[in-house]
Amino acid sequence: MKSIPWLLKAQDIDKMSGKTKTHFLNPNAVRLSKSLGDAVGLKHLGVHRVELEPGREATEYHMHWHEEECVFVLAGSGEAMINGEVFPLGCGDFIGLPAGQAAHSVVNTGSEILVLLVFGQRLPQDVADYPQQRKRIYRHVAGWDLVDMDAIESIQPTLPRGSDD
Repeated sequence: MKSIPWLLKAQDIDKMSGKTKTHFLNPNAVRLSKSLGDAVGLKHLGVHRVELEPGREATEYHMHWHEEECVFVLAGSGEAMINGEVFPLGCGDFIGLPAGQAAHSVVNTGSEILVLLVFGQRLPQDVADYPQQRKRIYRHVAGWDLVDMDAIESIQPTLPRGSDD
């Protein structure tokens, strides 16, 4: 069979070493991540095969304001917290997370490894809230800026009539 750069066969994915990552705001959010999207050259869509050991979380509870995400459960069991409500997860379940609507996190509550297929947009900039930490992150081409939500001052700009800047 001819190999092409846009096709990852199951045996190739199994051989990928992946990267163990710990979320910068949650020391219990430790995951093994294999970036399938990077491996085939995707630039605007992140696709990751994520493995969580029992008791581990995938990330810190958060919500993106501009990027959409989705999660498909490949194996194992766990729980998803979505907008403060907890839902059981099992093989074949799917979570769709529209931008600006769904704070979320996933935890492995089972006794086996929880395997997820996680998709997310890769916009040049995004804003995400971490409500339990009272933090907001601004991600942009120059880096990431993390701020305390209590320090954010919201303003309503007054624009001259007929102006759209």
